[in-house]
Amino acid sequence: MISREPTLERLAVAKTLLLDPFGLDEAKIAHALRVIGEHRIDDADLYFQYTRSEGWSLEEGIVKSGSFGIDQGVGVRAVVGEKTAFAYSDDISEGALLDAARTVRSIAAAGQSRRVKLAGSPRMARSRVLYAPMDPIATLDSTAKVALLEKVEKLARARDPRVAQVMAGVAAEYDVVLVARADGTIAADVRPLVRLSLTVIAEQGGRRETGSGGGGGRFGLDYFQDDVIARYVDQAVNAALTNLESRPAPAGEMTVVLGPGWPGILLHEAIGHGLEGDFNRKGSSAFSGKVGRRVAARGVTVLDDGTLPDRRGSLNVDDEGNTSQRNVLIEDGILRGYLQDSMNARLMKVKPTGNGRRESYAHVPMPRMTNTYMLGGDKTNAEIVASIKKGLYATNFGGGQVDITSGKFVFSASEAFWVENGKILYPVKGATLIGNGPDALTRVKMIGNDLSLDSGVGTCGKEGQSVPVGVGQPTLRIDGLTVGGTA
Repeated sequence: MISREPTLERLAVAKTLLLDPFGLDEAKIAHALRVIGEHRIDDADLYFQYTRSEGWSLEEGIVKSGSFGIDQGVGVRAVVGEKTAFAYSDDISEGALLDAARTVRSIAAAGQSRRVKLAGSPRMARSRVLYAPMDPIATLDSTAKVALLEKVEKLARARDPRVAQVMAGVAAEYDVVLVARADGTIAADVRPLVRLSLTVIAEQGGRRETGSGGGGGRFGLDYFQDDVIARYVDQAVNAALTNLESRPAPAGEMTVVLGPGWPGILLHEAIGHGLEGDFNRKGSSAFSGKVGRRVAARGVTVLDDGTLPDRRGSLNVDDEGNTSQRNVLIEDGILRGYLQDSMNARLMKVKPTGNGRRESYAHVPMPRMTNTYMLGGDKTNAEIVASIKKGLYATNFGGGQVDITSGKFVFSASEAFWVENGKILYPVKGATLIGNGPDALTRVKMIGNDLSLDSGVGTCGKEGQSVPVGVGQPTLRIDGLTVGGTA
């Protein structure tokens, strides 16, 4: 059997699902782009997408719901200066495509710009091979998916008699995209995505507390073997049992140590969004105009890396057909650059960074994070915790909010401990971290050597669009953060 080069293989899959059934080919796509280009534009693209998804959930030992969906369509975009004309349709036909192209052309006609050069022949975009082009839904049959959830529940209940309730869910998505740009670039990607999640409720003496666990990535459902499931169950049950013993959290300004992995969500929200190109082009970010300047303590290096194999936030190509990259945003405390899509990169006279992302064909792309994390340092977790005279050790987070312009953030810790004289005394509940992202970066005093990424559960929202992302960090000590507590 002769296998094709992976980029050609993905393109063939995309054509089979998105072009051939509707009588479309590269010539008709080029014609639609020429229609858009009859008026002055800076850029234009067509974004075809086919998505098939499936989900199962179990509660009280019973499969309570199952879902299955198919969505497909095309988004048509023209860019004039900093303005975007956009139309989309769930009808992938030549007629619908040309109607959308004419609509976009009419909207774009009101703008003042140059005429983009339309390529005469297509050229294939460079891309990576970060995950297998599989349909993850087909990697387990329905019986096996139900059995997987039943196993999760059985393990969680067996873990401790205080576990009163278990809710588990498994989801899989098969996403195929095809991007055609006015400059002749054509790119395709086949994106598997799976996730297993569980929440447990533990009860003791009339008190009930919850804990959660789970993970996933760009692979098949057969990833969830017994050792992986056991790890997720331990995470969820341990969190619930810890919270059963928690006391009200103290309040005030104090030293805070953030654990490795998922606590990187604070880095993502409080700092990552502020490094996206659109906010900085408009001057609305706390990091605007600071490239080349110190914005963090020495030793702080922050990356956004869309090239990590099998990770939830990784992409072979972004949603504009640009190859994903490993972008150094902050290096040893110095700001090196921003995350860019094509439009903001053009307006800021820099190159795209492979961060043009959109939720679906019905949305416009914008600069978004992929896998955002801080590199490790030279301290052990034990050394950093032992350095706390009086303070908080936060190992897991729930929700949070951030103001991009000011950098101010508020985050709730779902699992945290009170520490005195280097000793963990007891778990606390109700701790809220309050601070300013750029300021917090300058207050980093110790960086652990235990960098880890989250287990594959992150979803990022921006301007009404949600995309899968990854976060990570080593253990960090930050001095002088404000903790809002309940004590």
